[in-house]
Amino acid sequence: KPFRPWGVNYDHHDPTGALLEDYWADQWGTVVEDFDEIAALGANTVRIHLQLAQFMETAEKPNAANLARLTRLLRLADEKGLYLDLTGLGCYHKQDVPEWYEALPEQERWTVQARFWEAIAKTCAASPAVFCYDLMNEPILPGRKPEKEWLTGELGGKHFVQRLSLDLGDRSREEVARVWVERMTASIRKHDTRHLITVGVIPWALTWPGARPIFYSEAVGRNLDFVSVHFYPNKGGIDEALTALKTYDLGKPLVVEEFFPLRCSAEELERFMAEASKNMVDGWISFYWGRTPAEYAADPESGLAGALKAAWIRRFKALSSRYGDPPRLSPGRP
Repeated sequence: KPFRPWGVNYDHHDPTGALLEDYWADQWGTVVEDFDEIAALGANTVRIHLQLAQFMETAEKPNAANLARLTRLLRLADEKGLYLDLTGLGCYHKQDVPEWYEALPEQERWTVQARFWEAIAKTCAASPAVFCYDLMNEPILPGRKPEKEWLTGELGGKHFVQRLSLDLGDRSREEVARVWVERMTASIRKHDTRHLITVGVIPWALTWPGARPIFYSEAVGRNLDFVSVHFYPNKGGIDEALTALKTYDLGKPLVVEEFFPLRCSAEELERFMAEASKNMVDGWISFYWGRTPAEYAADPESGLAGALKAAWIRRFKALSSRYGDPPRLSPGRP
């Protein structure tokens, strides 16, 4: 039976902006409560964002304590009937990125990234709660001009996007992407041959009509099991967004791994979802920031942003029966 992921990104916690690894050791009850709330929304998938610095103590040594906490999270997800989309290699809080990692040249940086994925895959391979491994959130490549920074601009105190290389040299962007994807997937496949692998990408075709998806070209995407793309349609631009989305309809399952009425109304976003689900999109993953609509309403500091989030969470719950399979509440599911 086909599985339809319907879930949320659990990437930081309102109102502090804390990442999962910032509180899962001392505030485990918060994680349990959040997973209960996510399941109650009708979600079946949770996308978590694993930070490299929290899982690699040195260039060679994984962090055993956080790997043990990841094992605990896998058990919790299984108990709640939720699958995990494990997105890795995050450097979201620039201040937490180790100097030793920041100073590494490209190939040594890739070696650390491969060790990260080996450690994660070895920990997760046997779990029935894994939906997929997402190699990196929105990786990008430099142009003809060399770059100086691995991380790109800040958004809300976080750096969600990073470069795979600072200098292409005489290589094409597609060649760099291909070699990197091959290396990361090979690291995972040493320990886990059954769970899916993807890369969540920025939909450049929404900015530059006709732009082709490098990570899902035939050469680069051969080791990726399904297409993941992040879509925030513009106000009045739903038709353009649907046209851009067709660029990613490549004969593989297609998941919109991030979506939210950030630049358009909730009604427009629903129209986008309805049209895209007819013959293109196989799954949807939105957002949950650790607060229920009632909690947003009770906090006057949350303001308009909190009201918008609360309204969307209520709408997401109402849409659950239409777009997703319900959470499976029996542990040990296939």
